[in-house]
Amino acid sequence: TMQKILIILGIIILIIGLLFPYIKKLGFGQLPGDMIFKSGNSTFFLPIVTCIIISLILTIIINLFK
Repeated sequence: TMQKILIILGIIILIIGLLFPYIKKLGFGQLPGDMIFKSGNSTFFLPIVTCIIISLILTIIINLFK
C-alpha cells in the first residue's frame, strides 16, 4: 500500500511538472495574500494562500479516494 501511494504521488508530481507552464498562467503563486519581500539583490517569496488552496484541493482529492 505504501508503494502504491508513492507511485501515485510520483505520477501526480510528474503531471504537475509537465503542466506547470499552464498552471502558472492560472495565477497560482500570485494570489492575494502571497507575500514577496525584495531587498537589494535578494527576493523571498512566501505563497501562503496558494499553499492553503493546494492543501484544500489535495485533501478533497485524497478523501474522495478513501
